[in-house]
Amino acid sequence: MTDDADAADPEAEASNESLDDVVTEFLRDVDAAREDYDRGYTDADATLSVVLSHVDRLREAFEDSDE
Repeated sequence: MTDDADAADPEAEASNESLDDVVTEFLRDVDAAREDYDRGYTDADATLSVVLSHVDRLREAFEDSDE
């Protein structure tokens, strides 16, 4: 399964990245999760879990950008 965001601490990365960078990474990672699902590498539950973890990271970055 492709999940590059797990390679490092997502909270530390989010605080150092602009919101545009986080959105770009979010779209890339969600596309990768969908491709893994389409190829049969993961099931729907695993794919949804990955996507939701990326949504959480995006939400945190958005909330941090308001501060």
